[in-house]
Amino acid sequence: MAARAELPLLFLDVDGPLIPFGATPQQLPDGYPTYRSGPGVHVAGAGPLLARINPAYGPRLAALGCELVWATTWMEDANECVAPWLGLPELPVVAWPEPSAEDSDEDERDGLHWKTRTLLHWAAGRPFAWVDDEITDADRTWVAAHHPGPTLLLHVDPRTGLTDADFTTLTAWLRTG
Repeated sequence: MAARAELPLLFLDVDGPLIPFGATPQQLPDGYPTYRSGPGVHVAGAGPLLARINPAYGPRLAALGCELVWATTWMEDANECVAPWLGLPELPVVAWPEPSAEDSDEDERDGLHWKTRTLLHWAAGRPFAWVDDEITDADRTWVAAHHPGPTLLLHVDPRTGLTDADFTTLTAWLRTG
């Protein structure tokens, strides 16, 4: 029996993609939408921003057919606060190493996001999508030059967070990747 191929990874940031921020009152006249979590889900100490995360995104993310991985400065707090809100199981978490002075200087000159190198190392050649509000063309160019597998670097507008169009993009990429 042939071994099953590994699923593509989906590196998911929290602030910006899941918790929208930065819009002006003119852009969102009624303020940010807020949501209630499912029955029995109460996350102590999670703060008011958690209510900006649409709990309907949990089933949508789980249905994508990829391995979800937290790629956020929330670290393990994403499993303690965000995952229950979304109805997701505990997910792997990317651990961010202390940056070396050499990498930091080079990355700043090249406009590379501080997460990029670590995510490529974590992926270890596997196909991956990265959803973040700070992705730039410099990250796309660097990933294309240094990663052998298929990738999708999806910039999400932090004023709106994930949208239906973003889910459509992810679904299409996962079907063709």
